[in-house]
Amino acid sequence: MKRALITGANRGIGLAIARGLSDKGCDVLLGSRDLAAGERVASEIGAQAIELDVSNPASIQRAVKDAGPVDILVNNAGILGSGNLLSDPDDFESSLAVMVRGPYLLMHYLTPNMVAQGFGRVVNVSSGWGAFSDGVEGPAAYGVAKAALNALTVASARTLPQTVKVNAMCPGWVRTRMGGAGANRSVEEGADTAIWLATLDGDGPTGGFFRDRKPIDW
Repeated sequence: MKRALITGANRGIGLAIARGLSDKGCDVLLGSRDLAAGERVASEIGAQAIELDVSNPASIQRAVKDAGPVDILVNNAGILGSGNLLSDPDDFESSLAVMVRGPYLLMHYLTPNMVAQGFGRVVNVSSGWGAFSDGVEGPAAYGVAKAALNALTVASARTLPQTVKVNAMCPGWVRTRMGGAGANRSVEEGADTAIWLATLDGDGPTGGFFRDRKPIDW
């Protein structure tokens, strides 16, 4: 049984990914800043909640210790700022902490065991708003952070062996608290590509960017 850790998984896309991996027989660790909220939904999908604030390195260290070795890591947690990119240094710092530094630290701590055992899957939930091909159009620091997450995906995939696959994906515009009720995709549609990447066969891709299971431009 593969053991999976999903960050920001107490609601929205993260919860849909957790549910999908649980349905596929994975032992799922549902990461949540609010442990009580995580425990409420974890029990519904046969998962285990773990307290994890990806903006806090100390919280990451505790969570990694509590989780133990994992086979699958899904870096899903994200925040969406607003306003002008250069007007709010706090938003910039928070965005980079949640969507770049947090994923980096989790990969730093968790991929050595993946390498040692000859199997690992890392999925970075990114966005077309972080794509240079789309002009890095995300609001405030969001697009910059997602672009950096994409760069981390490419560089880490090059660093790790082929047995540990690292890919980024764009869920599209999804009906979540962040995406809003007017979005055109369900959480299940948004989560599908992440679940696919998390369960790739040995001949699957690494170092790519995907939407609806198809490669897209960075």
